[in-house]
Amino acid sequence: VDVLRVFNNNVVLAKDGNSEVILTGRGIGFQAKPGQHVDDAKIVRRFVPADGKDPDHMAQQVAGIPPEIIRLVTDAMNRTGLKEQADRQPALVLALSDHICGAIRRSQNKQTIEYPLEAEVRSLYASEYAKGKALVDAMNTYLGGALPDCEAVALALHLVNAGFSTGDLSATYTMTGVIQQMLTVIEGYYGITLDQNSVNVARFITHLRYLFVRIHQHEQLDDEPEPIVESIKTSYPKASDCANKLAIIVKMRLNVSLSEAEIAYLTLHVARVTSHATESHENDDTNA
Repeated sequence: VDVLRVFNNNVVLAKDGNSEVILTGRGIGFQAKPGQHVDDAKIVRRFVPADGKDPDHMAQQVAGIPPEIIRLVTDAMNRTGLKEQADRQPALVLALSDHICGAIRRSQNKQTIEYPLEAEVRSLYASEYAKGKALVDAMNTYLGGALPDCEAVALALHLVNAGFSTGDLSATYTMTGVIQQMLTVIEGYYGITLDQNSVNVARFITHLRYLFVRIHQHEQLDDEPEPIVESIKTSYPKASDCANKLAIIVKMRLNVSLSEAEIAYLTLHVARVTSHATESHENDDTNA
């Protein structure tokens, strides 16, 4: 492994075979020169850029984060069942580390921050929120409780964002708002209240999240035979009409037109998520 570029005493960009890797370790860059062999004993952690990430940009980001914070976050991820994700997605480790740096600074300056999407995150991303809370608890064992519980919201959003392979949270914030808007439209269209803790709603949200990933990657479903699409429309006319309204939201908010196959699958999920709620609503009316 040979040095390509030195960023500071603790971070270098190196060549490992045909790959460029970012290496961290105390003193690993001290007096190092391009072309020199890296002392393996000094390597504490290696980041392998993935998903088209620019190695130089990522190395610059690593250099701006104290190595003890990266180690803290990595240890916390390992302790909370996220080791595989930490190994597979170095950009996530850096995003979490960068956020924790800011959170620690705010805590030291007695600054508080409110996350406007806290209720939505708790509801829409229950699994990621639980992991975010576990990460906060794990890091607070080292930080003496410096991180407030609300930071679990931000960490949860970073975990959700990791599914988009993008560096910023803008797409995740937008997705969160659009999903909540979709659920509101369904409730208004059917005159029901959805239980956002139910299995059916969780499945629906999961479908929407994968839909957003496909949209982000420009890989919508479009190979479903037309007779199947038409059969879904005929079998679930109300859900189909509602799904088209949801497709309009996607078009307005994301400037993307959903394919007929995507709308058909959206129809099936709308039918499923409303079936039990509709029955309960009708039963309430009957009992009244």
